[in-house]
Formats: sequence, structure tokens, C-alpha cells
Amino acid sequence: MALQFVPKSSDICEKSLKKFISLVGSVEKLLIVTGAGISTESGIPDYRSKNVGLYARTTQKPLYYHEFMKSIECRRSYWLRHFLSWPTTSQAMPNINHYTLANWESSDQFLWLVTQNIDGLHVKAGSDKVTELHGNWRYVKCTTCGYTETRNAYQEKLAEANPDFQHVRCKEVPNEVTEMPANIANAFKVPACPCCGGIMKTDVTFFGETLSMEKLNFAFEKAKECNGILTLGSSLAVLPGSRLIHEAHSQNKPIFIVNIGPTCVDHLATMKMENKISDVLKEI
Repeated sequence: MALQFVPKSSDICEKSLKKFISLVGSVEKLLIVTGAGISTESGIPDYRSKNVGLYARTTQKPLYYHEFMKSIECRRSYWLRHFLSWPTTSQAMPNINHYTLANWESSDQFLWLVTQNIDGLHVKAGSDKVTELHGNWRYVKCTTCGYTETRNAYQEKLAEANPDFQHVRCKEVPNEVTEMPANIANAFKVPACPCCGGIMKTDVTFFGETLSMEKLNFAFEKAKECNGILTLGSSLAVLPGSRLIHEAHSQNKPIFIVNIGPTCVDHLATMKMENKISDVLKEI
């Protein structure tokens, strides 16, 4: 089941693979940038992959930060979906890609890992030199006072506040929740911050929300410090990730891409492999 969200790709070319490995291996300080595609082998769908990405299989649109903050109906719908899907989502485990990158940290060649993912699987696999650019869904934070608690703890509060929703089930696929009438979603209760009564949201960056400047500046420092970038499983359609690539390219640093399908920086790539990530990483 874990591979059902991995896009189809052609057989790997051994000659191209050897060249790719040689080029990546020649980089003295390597910065790794990962996207949703690195977690598809853990059973978590990405967004834009043809036929298997979330955008191809659901009409559910991303929720923008201003919508979440402005509308109690949006917050109820958002938290209901997460309440129902969390038992499945929270059980996702790192795959060989996450463990491989965690092991790479012991190498002098490894500089840092910047991920656009919010699933926390790099950390779960043991990565320490990692920046989660968009946050981590395993935590919940108050938008007013900054109070933070674990997502598991908040799940218990949601369950206590909504005993009538215990029988509702989501589909087995993470992020895909059974459709239900709006009046049912509007009955869902969302606990406020225990410290100030403020609005609680997962500690991730929503669409339209300002990214952490501390994290972003740190990532750009690593892009300046590195001698090359290896990007894995990202279309780089989200601006911060693509800006890192452009920053490195402006300094004539090589860009290596492993991604099934096009990316927004293919024209900047020194070399690209359109194969399953684990098939490439296991050979490096």
C-alpha cells in the first residue's frame, strides 16, 4: 500500500545513475532539500504528482491562513478533518529515504537538510541537522500567545469536546476525509487556548501565512555555505524552496534533482533523475 502514491517512472538508466552519483559525490558540502515526494514511500501522498497526488484525487482545496483566522466555520471544518485523519496520519513511519539521509549526517560531505514537509518524518528517523521550513504537524500552537502542546494532547481535547464524533471514520488514506454535510461540521467544537482563549492551529505554515524569517534566513545561509544542492521529491512550486535553488545557482553551484515529473527549476539543473528516490539514494 505504501507505494500506491509513488508516481510511475521509467526504469533507471545505470549509465545515468553512475554519472549522477559521481557528480553528487564530488560536492564538498552538500545541502539537501526535500519535498513531499520523499514521503510517498511512507504512504503519504504528495500534492502535484499526476494521477496519485492529492490535487489529482480530491476537490479539497488548500485552506488559506486568513480564511482560518476569520471564519469559525473554516476552523471547525479544518479541525474535524484533522481529528478524523490523525489516527492514521500520526502512525506514518519514516521510509528508507528518511533513514538514509539521517545516516548521511555522519559524513563530512553532509552540510544540512532543509525540508518543505510538515510530517516530521525526518526527525522521527533521527535527523538532527534539519530545518523544517514549514513547521511540523505534530504540534499545535496558539496564534495569540504562542502556547504550544503536542498534537496528540490536543487530539484528546478534541475527543473530549466531541463525543458524538467518535463513530465518524475517515478513509484510510491520510488527508482524505469522508464527505459530510456542512451542518455536521458546524457542530464540531474546537477547544481554545488554555492560557489566553486564543485560536489554536497546527504549528505549520498555511498558504498565505508568513514563513518564519529565522528559519528562512538560516536556510539561505546554508545555501550560501554549501558547494551544491541535492533536491529530492519536490516540484519546487512553492517559492521558498525554489528561491534556495536560485540562490545557489546564482553562485554557480551545481543543482541535482531527483523527482518524478517536472520541477520549476529543471532548467537550472546540472543533472536530474526522474526515478523513485529510494532507487537513487541507495546507490549513493
